[in-house]
Amino acid sequence: MAIVKPYRDVPSEVVTDSEAKATYIRWLIGKKEGAPNFAMRLFEVEPGGYTPFHEHPWEHEVFVLEGKGKLVLEKEEIPFEKEYFIFVPPDEKHQFKNTGNSRLRFLCIIPLKD
Repeated sequence: MAIVKPYRDVPSEVVTDSEAKATYIRWLIGKKEGAPNFAMRLFEVEPGGYTPFHEHPWEHEVFVLEGKGKLVLEKEEIPFEKEYFIFVPPDEKHQFKNTGNSRLRFLCIIPLKD
């Protein structure tokens, strides 16, 4: 069954990882909505906030909706802003940091894990 609804109907949860700061997630589409292959998440990062610096065996596909930040990798930091897209390959250590004065919002698509 198709799903069409406002993103605000999905509760925002604090990212509780101890290495994250001022970061929130909304699980928009996943297994509970019947998606067989991918999960779509909306991240909201407050000014000065960041996601954990981590790695995993799946890719990230990101589209930036609002704000500006930098993608932190092991050997470089790459700035980005609204309407940029980002690909992070599997097993690459990464972090998203908000470098602006307003909220950073981005969609992140990952494969569903069993």
